[in-house]
Amino acid sequence: MVKVKTFGEPLQIFRARRELDELDAQVNDFIKKNSIKKVISVSDSPTTEAGTVIGLIRVLVYEE
Repeated sequence: MVKVKTFGEPLQIFRARRELDELDAQVNDFIKKNSIKKVISVSDSPTTEAGTVIGLIRVLVYEE
């Protein structure tokens, strides 16, 4: 069965690298904790407010 999981992370100016690392860790922990064997897709999409990127949504599509 194919499933989709989303993760979000707010982004602050000059801290994006650390926040991206935290988002990577969230996704990797989810994959490990749930023994995911097949990842179909991972994609990122920014969230904005008044034209400024304020966050990131990462979508993980995987198969159980």
